[in-house]
Amino acid sequence: MSVDLTAAMFSSAAIDAAFGVDACVQRMLDFEAALAQAEAAHGVIPQTAASAIAAACDASRIDLEGLAQAAGAAGNLAIPLIRQLTAQVAQSDAEAAKYVHWGATSQDAIDTGMVLQLRDALESIDADLDALCGALANLADTHRATVMIGRTWLQHALPTTFGLKAAGWLDGLLRQRQRLAQARPRLLALQFGGAAGTLAGLGAQGPAVAATLAGRLRLQLPDLPWHGQRDRVAEAGALLGLLTGSLGKIARDISLMAQTEVGEAAEPSAPGRGGSSTMPHKRNPVACAATLAAATRVPGLVATLLAAQVQEHERALGGWQAEWDTLPQIVRLTGAALRQMRQALAGLEIDAARMRANLDLTHGLIMAEAVTLALGASLGRQQAHARVQQACEQALAEGSHLREVLAADAALAAALPPAQLEKLFQPEAYLGAANDFVERVLWTWRADQHTEPR
Repeated sequence: MSVDLTAAMFSSAAIDAAFGVDACVQRMLDFEAALAQAEAAHGVIPQTAASAIAAACDASRIDLEGLAQAAGAAGNLAIPLIRQLTAQVAQSDAEAAKYVHWGATSQDAIDTGMVLQLRDALESIDADLDALCGALANLADTHRATVMIGRTWLQHALPTTFGLKAAGWLDGLLRQRQRLAQARPRLLALQFGGAAGTLAGLGAQGPAVAATLAGRLRLQLPDLPWHGQRDRVAEAGALLGLLTGSLGKIARDISLMAQTEVGEAAEPSAPGRGGSSTMPHKRNPVACAATLAAATRVPGLVATLLAAQVQEHERALGGWQAEWDTLPQIVRLTGAALRQMRQALAGLEIDAARMRANLDLTHGLIMAEAVTLALGASLGRQQAHARVQQACEQALAEGSHLREVLAADAALAAALPPAQLEKLFQPEAYLGAANDFVERVLWTWRADQHTEPR
């Protein structure tokens, strides 16, 4: 299998653009251009040099194939990139070429370039996440009264609503949105420390240049360089891992609901989507499959970033390098899972009739708790539990409806008149606070969208 051939399942155009080859090079060049301009603003290098350097910071002028080949021997991308950039500047201004990358180090360009790429990717992730949350809010609102079976340990438990299930998915994603928003100031921080994190090459102007550089790049100015402190990168990966896990939860539920024997939901259909190479009747949940694959892969990649935090002294050997391919993979997989779920949820097909039919599969056993609590008022909870459990076992053995077994027991029938017994077996009457919970989540979503709750 080739990753190039399966990329369509595990990528999105916007994320691919943010972490593509051209973007990687251009974002490092953006750092170099802003660095030169910041240094010129504080008299560290001539303004004419800064202008010449900024004009040359164009990825289209870089020999990408030569860059890739040279990076292997150099140990990172920045070294051969700076060499090419210097040559480009020298073609127009030999004097200006002397000031390329002045006072900086390779890691400054690579880390800050990566942060700029991450910012671009997060903008795309935010947009898809908002759209997905909107689709879930619509499902939760539309189906707040659509009764279905709640399942625990994959077994029928008690009645619930599909609206509450969708609200649960939405609730999880709202927390992920909040986490990403809260983390932005920490994640999107300038990296600029020079060779050993002291900016000694810039003398007294180092802090001022750093502040101006951060402003030009619209990044946070950290208290100090973070060459060897990699919690920012690990946090970015971990947060995206949490988001992918929440998406995987949705995909798992939908795929289980889409099973033929369950038939409560289905991904939207389209020509060529979800078919089988041998079985014409198949309608496979392909978005769920891709999302679950991403949710399976991402945790291991996050573990790599966590392990890479243990770095040596001021700048690391191996741990830093382990991040280079890992974080982009996490971002790509998260973005792909978001895209897949956004498309699936926007057109998710719900079979409310099948949900209602599935409630009756156990012939009333799912209402045993309701009966137990009703009997508990006269028999006590413990005795009521034992009597209802016995009735459930009898209903199973005979293939009877639990209501019929209870009605045939004179002692229980005396405690539960026919009208009350009939009501106890109405799933719609045993939904507890389901609608209240749905409304709470929808209120939070609306408030987050700066709209008035209805």
